[in-house]
Amino acid sequence: MTVLDHSSGDATVFDVYAVGCPSRQVLSLVTSRWAVLVVGALEHGPLRFGALRRRLEGISQKVLTDKLRDLEAAGLITRTTVDRPLAVSYELTAVGHSLTEPLAALRDWAQDHCGRREHGGRDSAEP
Repeated sequence: MTVLDHSSGDATVFDVYAVGCPSRQVLSLVTSRWAVLVVGALEHGPLRFGALRRRLEGISQKVLTDKLRDLEAAGLITRTTVDRPLAVSYELTAVGHSLTEPLAALRDWAQDHCGRREHGGRDSAEP
């Protein structure tokens, strides 16, 4: 993948298969189970922390807090604090929204294939 460096006009080439490539960190973050689900939960608009936690069954408060911090640091979500009543909400940034379509495809694929295992060219869901 080639990305244009606008400051110098030079093209920078990223190779996710190279051990030192920064794209590996991005790939690791956005393909983690909880990141996929957080992005999906925020796809249709901002949610408060409690609503996110209820939506993401099985996530602990600590894991959700850590994942939200990671996604915010990566520029995928924004955190907004409202004083009255005291509340924090999370929302996808433009970059975060650009992930919704590919991650939805991944979620759909997982749901469509969750019961299948390939063995010797045959689908185990079939007799």
